[in-house]
Order: sequence, then structure tokens, then C-alpha cells
Amino acid sequence: MPIEVLMPALSPTMTEGTLARWIKKEGEMVEAGDVIAEIETDKATMEVEAVDEGKLAKILVEAGTENVPVNEMIAVLLEEGEDDSAADGFASSNNDSNNDAAPTQADNAPEEPKAAAAPTKSAPAAAPSSGVNGRVFSSPLARRLAKDAGIDLASIKGTGPKGRVVKADVLNAEKGGASAPSPAAHSALPGLTGQSYDADTKMNMFGMPYKELPVNNIQKVTAKRLLESKTTVPHFYLTMDIQLDNLLAARKEMNDKANGAYKLSVNDFIVKASAMALKKYPACNVSWQDSAIHQFMHSDISVAVATPNGLITPIVKAAESKGLAEISAEVKELAGRAREGKLKPEEFQGGSFSISNLGMFGISEFSAIINPPQACILAVGAGVQQPVVKNGQIEVGTVMKATLSTDHRAVDGAIGAEFLKILKDYIENPVSMLL
Repeated sequence: MPIEVLMPALSPTMTEGTLARWIKKEGEMVEAGDVIAEIETDKATMEVEAVDEGKLAKILVEAGTENVPVNEMIAVLLEEGEDDSAADGFASSNNDSNNDAAPTQADNAPEEPKAAAAPTKSAPAAAPSSGVNGRVFSSPLARRLAKDAGIDLASIKGTGPKGRVVKADVLNAEKGGASAPSPAAHSALPGLTGQSYDADTKMNMFGMPYKELPVNNIQKVTAKRLLESKTTVPHFYLTMDIQLDNLLAARKEMNDKANGAYKLSVNDFIVKASAMALKKYPACNVSWQDSAIHQFMHSDISVAVATPNGLITPIVKAAESKGLAEISAEVKELAGRAREGKLKPEEFQGGSFSISNLGMFGISEFSAIINPPQACILAVGAGVQQPVVKNGQIEVGTVMKATLSTDHRAVDGAIGAEFLKILKDYIENPVSMLL
């Protein structure tokens, strides 16, 4: 009996994902535990292992397909002795969905909300596909532009995935005189008739050249979470100057004595100091819930890491109990796998406190957006040499600005200020972290 291979749920919050790549090909034998595909979730690309064994008879969802719902059938395995014809009854879910959706998409194309909106499960026709039964597959914006310009989509050769007609194809056809543009297409500029236009249409009407960059799952989820955080969480900001001279001296001495066994960064000290400050003052190690405030027992520090696919925050768990060398090694290892998209869900989901350090880029001061459901994030700037007063004398010191963003519902100004005071003491006197 054919075995259905379903889209797996690779994290507790995953509802859909992108089938990034098939490792196994149709006709190949699969053993239980073999990696058969790679799935791109909201934060990482993860390998999917086969649960059953058999021959991969039919792939139903092609590589590169976005927004595949969890538990949707993506392939069919045949057991030993089964004929290939047993898989003939299983059709590609993409083609079926596209055929069903075609009339609705064509009829309602002008009323679609925003061309830049991410495709949803209810509109799979926007996904890359090939023509079926004479239908021309195209993006919603391409259909709208073609209608405004009076261009027949069937006359345009698509350059998108699998021949899909995209916006650039319509614009090129319009410039090349594929058909006479409708006078209404450019007869009025936005704002003159009271009609609203999306950003893409405005750029086309004003003749502004641009290229369209696809948005991956990480960027989509990050954008959604940051928008939610900035619009629903009451941010409160506190900035403090912290001297780094003692920390820099201690770091140099420890690295010199390490003989290459490790190399501590300033950020490693900040992670450790933040964890110690949260342990000493747990009022900041919290999360706001509508019915209660959750206070965490350990300092699980999320460290913001820039990757080619977007921002991700791997977690150093129970950092208050770890030494500087262990923190340094763990941050490097997690950051490396984050850039490769190989983190496990539990390694980047959760955390009780975040650190975002842009000092290495020369940024002296900035305010970071809180990472829900956490209540605090520390924005770390560069250490800058400047005059400081010590014992009534002006000296040159290295000063770093640290800005704490707090969820004012859980951490008010007084609590945040007390935390920064403790953090400042640990950073300016790094030996105290050993006590």
C-alpha cells in the first residue's frame, strides 16, 4: 500500500514552510532515517528524515514551493513489490490547487489588497507553477499591470520560476510595444483622482526602475514579530555610559595567557555580565503575560546574529552558570550554525533577555526593538575614547553606551535603571563576576 509522506511540523509554532530542496529523487530507494528533503521554517533550514522505507515513487510538491501547510502530502513511497502504477492516483497538490483557484484569481485580481503581501494558503495560485489546461500562470501584480496596459498575458513569455509571468515581464512587454497601452494606465498620477495605489504601482507610474528581491521565511517572520512588538509593546528606553578600560585590560591579559585555546570578545563579557546582573536582580528577567508576570529562574541570553537570510537570536542557556571561555565557544558555535541555517528550534526559540551589539560596526548608540515575549533587550554601542573624570582629574577613557529597551508593563523605569546600575558595576569591575 502506498505510504504518504506529509509536510512535518518542525517546531511547535510551525503551520507552514518552504520545501527548499529534495535530497532524494523519484525512483530512489529510501531507508528509515535517510534525509529526504530540506524544509525552510521561519528561522532555519532543517533536514527531514524518512520514517518509513520504500521507493520514492512520486514527488507531489516540487522544490522551492512556499507556504506548504503542515500535514499536506508532499510525496509517495511504495513498499517492496508494489508497482509504480500504485502512485498514479496521487496528483500534485500544487496543480490541483492552481486549477481550482484559477477562476477566482482571474475574476478578483483587481481587488487584491497589496501586491507585496505574502501569499497565503487560500491563494496558492500566486506560487510558482507551470501552465495547466491553457492557463497562464502569473503574479497578481503582473495580471493587474497587464490589464491596465491592455496586454494579453498569453503573448508574454514569463521569466519567473517555471515560466511564471512576473511584473518585469509585463513592463518589458509594455516598453517593447507588445500591445497598445490603455490610456487609463498613465492618465492620472496618484492622489489626483482620490484613488489609492500600492507602492509597486506608484513606482511604475513614475517610471522608477527597481528590481524585486524575494522575501524569505526568516525575513517574513522577523518583520511580523517586530511590527507586533513595536505596535503592541510599550517600549521604554534607558541609556547609560559604561567605562570599558578595566574590561579591556582583563580581556587582553586573559587572551594573552590562553595561548590560542580561546579568544574572548567584549561581547562575551557583556553576555556574562548581563546574565550575572539578571541573577542578582531577577526583576528584569521576566515576561509580561495578560494574567501574570513570568519571572525566569535562569538567564537565557539571546544573542542577535546577522545571517545572509536575516536576523536570528541563538540562545546561551543558563549563562549565569557558565565561564567566559565556555560562553565564548558557545556563541561562536551557535552563530556559525545560525549563518548556515542549521539551528534546532529550541536553540533560537525562547530566551529570557536579548543582546544586540552593533559596536563592531562603529555604531555608538541605538535603541533596539524588544523580542517578544521577552521584556528587555540591551543595545550595545562601540567603545569610544573620550575625556572622563577620575578623582577630580580629566583622563582619557574608553566609554560604551548601553541602551536598555524594556516592556514598561513588566519592567518600569526604576527597575530598568537598577538593572543597568548593576550591569555597569559588573562590566567596569569584571573581577566581580568571579565572586
